[in-house]
Amino acid sequence: PGSPYQLVIEALTNYPQKRFYNVSKLGGTKYDVLPYSIRVLFESSIRNCDGFLVKETDAMNILDWKTKQNNVEVPFCPARVVLQDFTGIPAMVDFAAMREAVRNAGGDPVKVNPACPTDLTVDHSLQIDFILKNQEMEFGRNRERLQFFKWSSKVFKNISIIPPETGMAHQVNLEYLSRIVFEVKDFLYPDSVVGTDSHTTMVNGLGILGWGVGGIETEAVMLGMPVTLTLPEVVGCELTGTASPLATSIDIVLSITKHLRQADVAGKFVEFFGSGVSQLSVADRTTIANMCPEYGAILSFFPVDNVTLKHLKHTGKDEISVMEAYLKAVKLFRNYESSSREPEYSQVLQISLSSIIPYVSGPKRSQDRVAVNNMKSDFQACLNEKTGVKGFQIAVEKQNDIVPVQYEGNEYKLSHGCIVIAAVISCTNNCNPSVMLAAGLLAKKAVEAGLVVKPYIRTSLSPGSGMVTHYLSSSGVLPYLSKLGFEVVGYGCSTCVGNTAPLPEAIRNAIKQGDIIACGVLSGTKNFEGRLCDCVRANYLASPPLVVAYAIAGTVRIDFETEPLGTGFNGKSIYLRDIWPTRKELHTVEEECVISSMFKELKEKMEKGNKRWNSLEAPESALFPWDLKSTYIRCPSFFDKLVISPQAIENAHVLLYLGDSVTTDHISPAGSIARSSAAAKYLTNKGLTPREFNSYGARRGNDAVMTRGTFANIKLLNKFIGKPAPKTIHFPSGQTLDVFEAAELYQKEGIPVIILAGKKYGLGSSRDWAAKGPFLLGVKAVLAESYEKVHKSQLIGIGIAPLQFLPGENPNTLGLTGREQFSILFPPELSPGMTLDIKVSLHTGKVFSVIALFENDVEITLYKYGGSLNFVAQRFL
Repeated sequence: PGSPYQLVIEALTNYPQKRFYNVSKLGGTKYDVLPYSIRVLFESSIRNCDGFLVKETDAMNILDWKTKQNNVEVPFCPARVVLQDFTGIPAMVDFAAMREAVRNAGGDPVKVNPACPTDLTVDHSLQIDFILKNQEMEFGRNRERLQFFKWSSKVFKNISIIPPETGMAHQVNLEYLSRIVFEVKDFLYPDSVVGTDSHTTMVNGLGILGWGVGGIETEAVMLGMPVTLTLPEVVGCELTGTASPLATSIDIVLSITKHLRQADVAGKFVEFFGSGVSQLSVADRTTIANMCPEYGAILSFFPVDNVTLKHLKHTGKDEISVMEAYLKAVKLFRNYESSSREPEYSQVLQISLSSIIPYVSGPKRSQDRVAVNNMKSDFQACLNEKTGVKGFQIAVEKQNDIVPVQYEGNEYKLSHGCIVIAAVISCTNNCNPSVMLAAGLLAKKAVEAGLVVKPYIRTSLSPGSGMVTHYLSSSGVLPYLSKLGFEVVGYGCSTCVGNTAPLPEAIRNAIKQGDIIACGVLSGTKNFEGRLCDCVRANYLASPPLVVAYAIAGTVRIDFETEPLGTGFNGKSIYLRDIWPTRKELHTVEEECVISSMFKELKEKMEKGNKRWNSLEAPESALFPWDLKSTYIRCPSFFDKLVISPQAIENAHVLLYLGDSVTTDHISPAGSIARSSAAAKYLTNKGLTPREFNSYGARRGNDAVMTRGTFANIKLLNKFIGKPAPKTIHFPSGQTLDVFEAAELYQKEGIPVIILAGKKYGLGSSRDWAAKGPFLLGVKAVLAESYEKVHKSQLIGIGIAPLQFLPGENPNTLGLTGREQFSILFPPELSPGMTLDIKVSLHTGKVFSVIALFENDVEITLYKYGGSLNFVAQRFL
């Protein structure tokens, strides 16, 4: 009412029962020059405008993107959420706990369900313990978690659980979950998604707007709340020319990654256009979009075009004609033959595909590309260079050292550059059929030529989904990969996250004794030093066929043009060119094998599940029957007090006094559980042995473990302690304790705690337990010089007040030691950016003012309710 704008709801031409918001009429000529990705944001703001979470001014700011980019924050309500199990389980545990809280407060727990459609894929639990029986071990080790997921799938509306053995979250998202256009009761709108993994960006290759966010933001979306982002710049990336026949999708990805990293697209949208785009398959596009985290963009968007529609027909998507008609009606369909006006971008980059040649990337960073024909000389240069991002600083007289080693009854010789890990892994790059088939065809030709892989090289094949195994099998190349040691070990994150079976002891010893620069080669996205294995110092990213080729060669110190891979039958030297598959061969096999039947098979697998999952028993009660003995699933205490209005913080002690650039890695529990940690003590008291501890990731559904792992990083530098250690001082007793033990004492004594910090508190990747953990430790406020924006929002989302010193002030200028007791009184009515009315009083009598970093009414409302979880719990009541 009173708005000068009218929302235009229309019937779709030729489909009168289908209706939609024709936002292009609302925007006029402004809309016609918006980047396609911004048009999706605009439609979402119109459809979800409620005057509180999404306001009319938000929609108009998006429409005025050209002048408002970087200057305003806007809300975004995605159409759906994708979770993987590590980050999904705490979200589902919170929903189960919320049902408990609503019941205890006299409400109907059955009403507690995700407001936004949510899909959870159980895929990140896999560890390569043994080459065989990984799935049996998966079900055995994680039965409690899987039973909880099974219960969730039965009782919650608006959520689906994709069981183990189905595939990676990203792959299933692309092949099955993606809608392109959502349809709810004959109402149409664009598909969009946020997920709890940085590689959610893959879906942008399908023309679906999506990116990865933290667990707390994801839970907020599941609860019906928007994600807030600064209206981004949009970089137009024009692709021209034609790629070399020998260049794979991975080569194109690495080349584009380098260009975009150099162009500084961090925190921006990237949108692709130009004649080169139509030459890229959807698999190519999703591979490029997948690399967003490596060049820092929020997302890389490929608008839907004819190539996308052709791909969707092969996948068996329904009503593609409706989809096409809708996208054209709201001007979200990209027609490269049309003379319509191009969108206006913040800046335009040009990349010629013709300049792209085969590359690998390494030895320590994904952005350090090395042309394959320069690999031998580049590795030699790395041996000579000083220790750094590329150098290893090996003395000249030791660069040709050879260490003999006995393995399985034979003697082998290790030298600098020898390959000990070769993995075609479950990373999302493997979604591209052409590169996977190329690896298989190369393996077939290699075996037929008599080539082998040395048995000590730890080889593995972990496809991104069952579909990959299907086409590798149906094309007849899977047995040849197996013969070279590339056995399918399972579906899920493995080598890429360090879950590699240990190297043979003899090989490890030889590497360490000879100080050998051993190498890993993998077709993934992560290759930091020591990530694959602590004794493997050089790691290269390569396309799947090159991983197989280097495994056969056994070393990176080879010039494929002039040196043979090895000796085949009859002593014949075999070169890479002899076994490299041609594009024609690849095209023929792809046409025969990557067909709609595979997508049909995945659909059947998704709908029917598997025997182990189907036979898994789980309760069907509306409330989850918590097992008090469980060490994996526990009801958290987030809902112990459903209060409205911020509570005064009186006589709080400082739990930790931290410096600048404290990251979420310092705060959040991650990795293995150290035997001397508070979490280990808890598990030991529960009767577990160290080999049963598992990891913090696997125990994210147990708040007792996760709280004990908060601030448990051995590199945490607490000024009270003076050296890196996960320790602090409990001031009432004067004891030096683990952070958890001190916090536990404070809570028993009824004493609130706060954290003092310097600049850029909460840097790093977005992690839900970086906020949840401090909350459960009893932290009521953080007082810092400045914050990383996402983490600041997460603190508010969990009910912790983010307070900031006034400009020019900090603990030193104010003469704070951290040993004082702090009282903070909030006024009855908060308003964004309040300063003078937020007073901090010390027990010494000193008083100073701080800034409460609440930027809008929504953040203030969430804080008053004790965070987003409690806010929504109150709404259910």
